[in-house]
Amino acid sequence: MEITSNPEYVGIIRLTTSGIANKIGFSMDDIEDMKVAVSEACTNAIKHSDDDVLYIAFKILEDGITIEIQDKGKGYDIESIPQPDLNNPKESGLGLFIIQTLMDEVSIESKDNQGTTIKMTKYLGVDI
Repeated sequence: MEITSNPEYVGIIRLTTSGIANKIGFSMDDIEDMKVAVSEACTNAIKHSDDDVLYIAFKILEDGITIEIQDKGKGYDIESIPQPDLNNPKESGLGLFIIQTLMDEVSIESKDNQGTTIKMTKYLGVDI
């Protein structure tokens, strides 16, 4: 999918994620987790990439799904993102932590002025 970087369209991506995950056989809890993770990834891309378009790819696996959110924006230094202080949480800055907590596998690639790709995988029947 290719979608305009507009917060109003995150709901479309959430609905698409829900529909695909439901057809694969994920539980409602897993589907809700994926919808939150996808929302966080899209929101981060919209807020930080300075790109006008998001690219979303769904890959159905034998035992799960991989969802890839990509922008071609300014990118960032992944190592510079601090781990959140869960004892003193802030209003923002928890997005990547939430994604990593809700999904089974997460990889992030980002390069200056070449964009960012967040690849998230959820497996059927795996409890985190």
